[in-house]
Amino acid sequence: MDHVDLITRQWAAERPDLDTRAMAVIGRVARLSMACTQGMQRTFARYGLNPAKFDVLATLLRSGPPYALSPGALLDTTMVASGTMTNRIDRLEQDGLVERRKNPEDSRSVIIALTPRGLTLINEMMAAHVATQAQLLQGLTSEEQTTLSTLLAKALHCAEIANARAET
Repeated sequence: MDHVDLITRQWAAERPDLDTRAMAVIGRVARLSMACTQGMQRTFARYGLNPAKFDVLATLLRSGPPYALSPGALLDTTMVASGTMTNRIDRLEQDGLVERRKNPEDSRSVIIALTPRGLTLINEMMAAHVATQAQLLQGLTSEEQTTLSTLLAKALHCAEIANARAET
């Protein structure tokens, strides 16, 4: 029995008319997210990063050589506000992990690029990050992880559709 079981049992006693299956799923997903975030933040901290800095560096790395994107492209892939992104870039630039370069395609704009130090750090950190994630799910078999990922993708899709409908 876990914390979510306790809560759903309390609801069953107080309001037996409520179907709390969705509550149980969402509660477990929320608690799983918090537990995973806690584990990953320990890894980020070992490398002097936080989730925001990691997000930018990882986005630049996965963009492939030359590991550079426009600020707009970074905004699109990270889904944060413009001012937030500027602050992240400023801090990473102060840390010597990224640099602003003239955009070779448009000299009026800049691109954000990993520095050699930033590239080395994020490559090293990614190996540790993936290992941390594997450790967090080590109690699940490969097949169970695949099944869970498939079910979570389906649940995410359902939630996004429900939210889109509610907004119209």
